[in-house]
Amino acid sequence: MKLAATNDLPLKIAYTEPNVQSILTDRLTSQLSLLPRDRHIAIVCIGTDRSTGDALGPLVGSALSRSRSPLFQVYGTLENPVHALNLQDTLDEIGRTHPRSYIIGIDACLGQVSSIGCIQLGQGPVRPGAGVNKELPPVGEMHMTGIVNVGGFMEYFVLQNTRLHLVMQMADLIAGSLLHSILSIRRTSMTAATQE
Repeated sequence: MKLAATNDLPLKIAYTEPNVQSILTDRLTSQLSLLPRDRHIAIVCIGTDRSTGDALGPLVGSALSRSRSPLFQVYGTLENPVHALNLQDTLDEIGRTHPRSYIIGIDACLGQVSSIGCIQLGQGPVRPGAGVNKELPPVGEMHMTGIVNVGGFMEYFVLQNTRLHLVMQMADLIAGSLLHSILSIRRTSMTAATQE
């Protein structure tokens, strides 16, 4: 798979690509480093643990929440998933508690056979539920999605019959790249603040 020569978004890369986590981390860092130092980061991990394919978001959220970092807030874990029934409430809560949050939306999606196993990073919101014809609010100023299976036919059945190994591998890469990127930019901004 050919990569763009610049750090611009969008990015689409197979989880099996050599140095995939470094590539994702570098691309995230180049985008997140543009944020003001005082801008709160909220990561909304959408999905449910009741469907293998749709568990990508909660797996990412659970991995990130284990870091217990004060540098970002995580919404959506295996224990407390963010899904169709509580997504709007979650966005409302973020708006109340951190009104200027920079939101990163994380979700699983379906795609073409050749794209299964690809992680996508892009500007603008993720549109949860689009693969299963649900009308849900868009989430985020940036998004990361993992293409977990093929779309276009019997989507609920396809999500239920997605390989857990694939979903866990992708979730680990997404969580790791987000954590490394946020820690890197916050460390850099704290260093800059002490030198001012």
